[in-house]
Amino acid sequence: MSIHLSKNARVVLEKRYLKKNRDGKIIETPEDLIARVAKTIASVDKIFDPKADVDKTGQKFLKLLSNKWFLPNSPTLMNAGRRLGQLAACFVLPVEDSMESIFETLKHTAMIHKSGGGTGFSFSQVRPEKDMVLSTAGISSGPISFMSVFDVATETVKQGGARRGANMGILRVDHPDIEAFINSKNNPHILNNFNISVAVSKIFMDALKKDSDYDLINPRTGEIVKQVCAKKIFDMIVTSAWQTGEPGIIFIDRINQDNPTPNLGKIEATNPCGEQPLLPYESCTLGSINLSKMVIKNALDLNRLKRTVHDAVHFLDNVIDANKYPLTRIEKMSKGTRKIGLGVMGFADMLIKMGISYDSEKAVAQAEKVMSLISEESKKASAALAEKRGNFPYYKGSIFDKPSTPYMRNATTTTIAPTGTISIIADTSSGIEPIFAVAYARHVLDGKFLPEIHPLFIKIARQEGFYNKKLFGELSKTGSIQSLDFVPDHIKKLFITSHDISTEWHVKIQAAFQKYSDNAVSKTVNFPPDATKEDIKKVYLSAYKSGCKGVTIYRYGSRDHQVLSLGGEENEYAKIAPRPRPMRTHGITERISTGCGKLYVTINSDEKGMCEVFAQMGKTGGCASSQIEAAGRLISLALRSGVNIDAIIKQLIGIRCPSPAWQNGRMVLSCPDAIAQVLMKVTNSNFNETKTMHYICPECSGILSHAEGCLICHSCGFSKCS
Repeated sequence: MSIHLSKNARVVLEKRYLKKNRDGKIIETPEDLIARVAKTIASVDKIFDPKADVDKTGQKFLKLLSNKWFLPNSPTLMNAGRRLGQLAACFVLPVEDSMESIFETLKHTAMIHKSGGGTGFSFSQVRPEKDMVLSTAGISSGPISFMSVFDVATETVKQGGARRGANMGILRVDHPDIEAFINSKNNPHILNNFNISVAVSKIFMDALKKDSDYDLINPRTGEIVKQVCAKKIFDMIVTSAWQTGEPGIIFIDRINQDNPTPNLGKIEATNPCGEQPLLPYESCTLGSINLSKMVIKNALDLNRLKRTVHDAVHFLDNVIDANKYPLTRIEKMSKGTRKIGLGVMGFADMLIKMGISYDSEKAVAQAEKVMSLISEESKKASAALAEKRGNFPYYKGSIFDKPSTPYMRNATTTTIAPTGTISIIADTSSGIEPIFAVAYARHVLDGKFLPEIHPLFIKIARQEGFYNKKLFGELSKTGSIQSLDFVPDHIKKLFITSHDISTEWHVKIQAAFQKYSDNAVSKTVNFPPDATKEDIKKVYLSAYKSGCKGVTIYRYGSRDHQVLSLGGEENEYAKIAPRPRPMRTHGITERISTGCGKLYVTINSDEKGMCEVFAQMGKTGGCASSQIEAAGRLISLALRSGVNIDAIIKQLIGIRCPSPAWQNGRMVLSCPDAIAQVLMKVTNSNFNETKTMHYICPECSGILSHAEGCLICHSCGFSKCS
């Protein structure tokens, strides 16, 4: 069965999913991939019924995937039927208050990242900084220091060539180290492999409403350490999120209200994107229905949607048994609760096809209609499977253990998860997000960018008679059509982008889907650059009041002083020449350790200021020395041309090589990173920005958008949360 794919989809499949031989040559087609996945997952039927017609099931799954009605999470597409065989995307591991537990979890984290999964942790059980350590009569270094250890381990596994590891670090709002945690990612040089979220309790939210204090509690002793003003902590969260987009917040008590197996313990953590709350050692199998494909003749085809839900639940339940788990304990817990997360993608495209504006009550009503049907039908499908295969093993004592629900195969069935790359394969909009842009530039292999315009917009533009070849040039300036006079108003309402939509509608749509989701919803509330802290406060409070289980915000441009556009604009800069190198300079030389050896960085100045930087490796010769010399010459040229030192540091800081090193408790990622660190130290630079990858795709130099709690490149399919 052939599969129709866009050019972008083929690029993503070839780059990330299709089998390659040892020489890196692709050895399967997209059709081969779909057939491999369908056959592998269908074969699980034999476990439960030796007489099962797995060929029939395989054809059903093949149709499901080939038509792009449903796609599973990336690890299933990549690894089903292959040697690695690890099919789950998300895991949660426990972090207890002992050195043994912490480093056992660290080992397990490395194993999961090696297999291609992401991990979530709550560090709330770790005793606070400067607390007593009885075994050594010393003092604790606190949860943030241990998070740094996990961060370095993740970086090391990434250096080994595995898929990018991703972590979620969570701390309860009543932990004594909460203030340091909230501000931890304001330092751009630490925890770069972590998303962080504050676990907000009902007690805290009540104190915030009353403008009163609440207790900070030492997790080691259970004793109250002190009381702090809830408003003060809330304002700190808001300020940090306004500056950097982090931390997010999760409403932990609301999550535990919906915990399907409270007899197994409380939920303390989520996966890296926050949409999947899990108990320690649980994993979850995720997949998404393409809502755009559920529309026929401008109306939702409910029969197709119902059939797709039942087939998708069958598929995802089979994945649980087809999976090769990285740890025996994870296999036991995952098969014990059999959690699956069926979600959606293409919601924005569905609305466009139905003639509904995203920021409207009709869109909210459609969100509730679609998700309530998926929730209801997924429970029916799970119950039908349970009649044949049995209930999930930890059914007794669960919320389903009652006469009205005698059968349930899966402890959860619905999740709205990120769909960054699979939505590109499906050629549809991401998750429940609005469209990112009506037009953007697509990266191709020869280093050029080709114009991409939303196919539904092209179709409607031709129907309405305003399509022309110059359209991309107009659209690419902002990616939005709202300022274009020649586009009719009713079309503008349909093709409204994430940055055109007011924040209240982002929250309303999220809340509508959350209402019918067992787990949580991955979505980003996008703010314009000039948004205020008060705007962010309102969203947090609105998300809590409307029943969301958490919220992630991003103020456009907040991680960089330069706000990036969507392409097309050409900025002209004055041509400048560097001033001559002076005859006499004075300066200092600083030694710093790198993975290549000791680097000696010399910084010279004259009466006009810093004018020269050069560096030498302790052991001379080779490519490294020539590259270091080149870097020094270009830095010197920039300094004498009047380029601000912070701009130079920004370009060098965070550049990585395969051999990082340590000096004075700080990681030195490469020789350019070492030079940047010396420049910061010597000049007392106030540079305080995250690495450029937060904006520019590290693989194709396209622009990264913030959606579903992830960084996504719509040009080549790069996704930071994958």
